[in-house]
Amino acid sequence: GLFILLLYSSPLSCLAKFSQAKELIYKIKEGLPRGTFIGAIGLDLNLDFTVEPPFSFSLAQKTIRKHYVILNNTTGELYTSATEIDRETLCPDNLDGRRCVLSLDVFVLPQQYFQLVKVKIFIEDVNDNRPKFPVDEICISVPENTHVNARFAVEQSAVDPDLGLHGVQTYWLVNDFGMFTLDVEENEGGEMTPFLIVTEALDRETQAEYITDIIAEDGGTPPLLGAATLKIVITDVNDNCPHFTESQINVTLHGNTTKGKHLVRLHAFDPDLGANAQISYAYSERVPRDTRSLFHLDRITGVIKLAGKIDTGTGTLCKLTVLANGPGCIPAVATITVNIIKVVTGPPAIIPRYIAPEKDGMVTIKESEPAFSPIAFFTIKNIDKNQRVDCYLEGNGPFRLGPYQQLKNEYLLETTEALDYEKTPEYELIVVVRNARELVIKTFLKVQVLDENDNAPMFQQPLVKISVEENNPPNTFLTQLQATDQDSEGRGEVMYLLGGDTSDIFVLDRVTGILTVATSLDREEKETYRFIVRALDHGTPRRESIATVVLTVLDRNDNSPRFLNKDFTFFVPENFPGYGEIGVLSVTDADAGENGWVALSIINGSDIFMIDTGRGALRAKTSLDREQQGTYQLWIEAVDGGEPALSCMAMITVLLLDVNDNPPIVLFPQSNQSYMLVLPSTLPGTSITEVYAVDRDTGMNAVIAYSIIKRKGGEPGSFDIDPETGNITLKRELSNRGLYSLLVKVSDHGQPEPLYSTVMVNFFVNETVSNESYIQSLLTREADIEVEERPWYIGQMREGPERYEVFNCQPVLIALSVTSLGLFCLVVILTSCICCKRFKEHRKKRSEAEIPLKMKNDSIQVVNRKLRPISNI
Repeated sequence: GLFILLLYSSPLSCLAKFSQAKELIYKIKEGLPRGTFIGAIGLDLNLDFTVEPPFSFSLAQKTIRKHYVILNNTTGELYTSATEIDRETLCPDNLDGRRCVLSLDVFVLPQQYFQLVKVKIFIEDVNDNRPKFPVDEICISVPENTHVNARFAVEQSAVDPDLGLHGVQTYWLVNDFGMFTLDVEENEGGEMTPFLIVTEALDRETQAEYITDIIAEDGGTPPLLGAATLKIVITDVNDNCPHFTESQINVTLHGNTTKGKHLVRLHAFDPDLGANAQISYAYSERVPRDTRSLFHLDRITGVIKLAGKIDTGTGTLCKLTVLANGPGCIPAVATITVNIIKVVTGPPAIIPRYIAPEKDGMVTIKESEPAFSPIAFFTIKNIDKNQRVDCYLEGNGPFRLGPYQQLKNEYLLETTEALDYEKTPEYELIVVVRNARELVIKTFLKVQVLDENDNAPMFQQPLVKISVEENNPPNTFLTQLQATDQDSEGRGEVMYLLGGDTSDIFVLDRVTGILTVATSLDREEKETYRFIVRALDHGTPRRESIATVVLTVLDRNDNSPRFLNKDFTFFVPENFPGYGEIGVLSVTDADAGENGWVALSIINGSDIFMIDTGRGALRAKTSLDREQQGTYQLWIEAVDGGEPALSCMAMITVLLLDVNDNPPIVLFPQSNQSYMLVLPSTLPGTSITEVYAVDRDTGMNAVIAYSIIKRKGGEPGSFDIDPETGNITLKRELSNRGLYSLLVKVSDHGQPEPLYSTVMVNFFVNETVSNESYIQSLLTREADIEVEERPWYIGQMREGPERYEVFNCQPVLIALSVTSLGLFCLVVILTSCICCKRFKEHRKKRSEAEIPLKMKNDSIQVVNRKLRPISNI
């Protein structure tokens, strides 16, 4: 209700807002990119953009033309869209020069400011089209008698959708041959039509056609071109007349020549074409009628034959005038002079009767016919009874002519041997009859040998040896096989085929005999190929021959030397003699010849080792000592003899096996003159000292055992030495004071014989050292030492007095074991503890025995540490 009230209360003001439609005109070029500015509708309408509510702009409806532009709804600015404007597509009917217009309706809102704006966008033409001919080839026919400056319109002119100068402006020829030019005419509609103008006289017999390109060019900058092939065909005009190739011909005839004899064939030529070159032959009116009836002239072929019987009694001379007639031409004239030779009355006559096939005096006989095959009978007539006649054969060849079975005047012509087309394909024979008056009659005969497929193709070489380098590219040419067949026509045409056992990698051209290999060959995979090639003819039945192809693949240095193992390990006992064979390196090279010859060299360690290239044996120049260096690693390079040379590397590890070549070295005590003070109060079971030795060998060769082999002073069994650790313990109380000496043997476990060394261990039993010089004198004094017969390798066994000592304790032990089960268990427990302790000491000793020689300085420090108490005495 409020809306209606407002409407009726202010009708004039509302209507005033709806002003009349306005029109805006813009111009743009076709083909502009997206976003190109066209025009600002709001600014061009002088709208005040400060009003409220603000203006908005929109297109009237969704049409196809709307897609060409983008309208800014706020500012009213128009831009081109992504759809390219093509004038020729947008206005296909405006190709006559009228303007192309894109019309749009734009609404200005809101309602109180509403306006309908008519927008017209004029699309200006751009030279974006090339001239194009309606066909790719334009053909123009020009008669050869066309006058110079004659004009011929090129009806298939080019079309350019662009307008004005952007349309077709001119035409030109790529090649005018100096005979033509182009002129362009513009009609009332503005269309350009090219005209071909003849500038020189034409002659079809000199050149029948001219082919060039006609170019249409528009007026753009730069101009665009269109092309088509222009074929100018020179049509024939009857501007040539026939003429004889030979106008004077002489022919000789005998008076007895048979009817139908071929005399001559006339030949006239007219360089024109078709009906303009048709020639007909006719006698001149000057030739008498009876002569025309005697000699027949074929009006089409120009052949003259004897058509009647000649009067043999008289000789005469006939002249035949023959005309060659062409359309609209003066006839060409040829004169044939026929000289008829007079024949004496009653000459013999030869009548042939052919057995073999005959045509126009040509007898054919197959080469497969056997010897003495009949060819023809010849009957001699017109012979008087008393007249002698000789009939014989002239000519070369395997033929004979003789009387047939006593029949008079009958002669048989036959072969004397089988004919061979490949030797002589044709023979010319003359049958001669001579009578008594020396009259001679000759009959000419040709014998043509018919070829048969009696020859097989023959290879030039039955064994074809070829070679090719390996790694060849695919489809490599190998050779061209050639086989010849002496037969004729298809019987002599040769076809080449591969044998059934041939690998499919070979390709043989059936016609040319070219042999190729389709793939790359590898000599290491296969070095020689041997296969059969067949050559077949096209006769019936077919004949064939074979050739053997032997292909040798030549080696190329395409394989590096290869060791059988990447790493070699050789175990060699130390002290191995110099230049002894440590091991053999196995190396191969799949190539052949120099490419497969391998040279070995040592990259490092060449001052110690050498390698025997012949056998690949590794040798040491000197004896090796494991104690100096136990492992050697060498790099061996194998280089082949190819060009360029290929190589490979392998690592060799030489491990020296230990040999028991070092006796144990006693590090403590340092000398036989050293001693140790032992107090008389020392209790049995006390560890007094130890013997410490090392062995530079390894393994069992370095496992050391200690034993006491001699003594001086004290009672037997007073001291005991641990065979594994070298620890010396007191077994009995020392009742006497003075110097005790033990000779200790230090031996390894080497094979085949253990090595050992000895050391003197001296004990001075006393409370103190009062006179050291006295002790030294005792050490240097020689005295007998009793030997204890106790091997070092026996564990805890006791000999001599110790055995009796154990024996003496046996009753006590038995009594204790019987009286106290608990004491027995205690002994078992103590024994287990002692075994564990000894096991640990044994492991410690073995670890010390395996100390490397490079730790000598550390060992000496240990010895010095252990000798320090002695030095302080």
